[in-house]
Amino acid sequence: MPDVHSLVNEFVIKLKKRKIEGSKATAKLTVELLRSFISQQRLPHSNQAAALIDAVKAVGEKLIAANPVELAVGNVVRRVLHIIREEDLSLATAAVGGLSLAAESDDEDDIDRDDHPVLSATAVAAAARNALRPPSLQTLLEDIPHSAAAPHTSSSGGDSEGKSKSADKNSVTRKLKHNVIEAVNELIQEISTCHEQIAEQAVEHIHQKYQGHALAKELAARGLQTTVITDSAVFAMISRVNMVIVGAHAVMANGGVIAPVGLNMVALAAQRHAVPFVVLAGVHKLCPLYPHNPEVLLNELKSPSELLDFGEFSDCLDFGSGTGSPLLHVVNPVFDYVPPNLVSLFITDT
Repeated sequence: MPDVHSLVNEFVIKLKKRKIEGSKATAKLTVELLRSFISQQRLPHSNQAAALIDAVKAVGEKLIAANPVELAVGNVVRRVLHIIREEDLSLATAAVGGLSLAAESDDEDDIDRDDHPVLSATAVAAAARNALRPPSLQTLLEDIPHSAAAPHTSSSGGDSEGKSKSADKNSVTRKLKHNVIEAVNELIQEISTCHEQIAEQAVEHIHQKYQGHALAKELAARGLQTTVITDSAVFAMISRVNMVIVGAHAVMANGGVIAPVGLNMVALAAQRHAVPFVVLAGVHKLCPLYPHNPEVLLNELKSPSELLDFGEFSDCLDFGSGTGSPLLHVVNPVFDYVPPNLVSLFITDT
């Protein structure tokens, strides 16, 4: 396999240069990179989960700093960290189930502690609380196999004992990494199929008369009656619309939406005419940050070439005599912020 640090550096450069477009593509590539990173990690004999979490955090911080506007990167990193904690807790819960048998022994000195799976203290404590909880819907749904990681008994002394200990520790390390990678593969599949899952959810809410701009040709090709209007005509036409359906760049913790520029105007027009404003977003776009957090950069500027031809305005863009600045500034922001009170419904892939 290629050196994972080279892969990380290449991905950081792509993020900095904005060579990856779209939250879905960014999220998928981020998860695939983290999967490669985890598979090549050499973990210590103790506190494997903590070591893996620290390593993933370090890489995640580099990726997030490379493009703070692409919030899907941080969302995916947090999901992977959650997966590691969940798998560590699952192994600890199974180990606690097996240790309860050893705890009944009268002579604790006969128990070789090193033969038990070496798990984080936090996970073991949480697993113990899990085991003591009364039956509930939550514990039933967890479906943790208690026999999967029962502790091994000590072997018959000498060199074979040392080999057994080493083998047990290596198997625990491999089991943690294997479980994490399996769960990460499921996350990759979830991101890959999020559009199909959203479509299955959305079909219950979408009527056939549907407005769009970039999707107009595709919708017409699929037999849907489609009307195309300019952005400036939204307010004039909104009273004829049954529902507004839009995509999102990110959904913030307060329910506000970072969306393509111009959609706040559409949302205001929809509210004025009591038209439902529906946002489609994969789970990888749900962000635990608030729009007022200082670390959240809500916008960035694109090239003015999308708005006007340079040749037509070259005279205005010349520097004025003695002013030190151009006579014309062209601002092309990428995103709008749509506050939560303007959103009627979220449709996700779950």
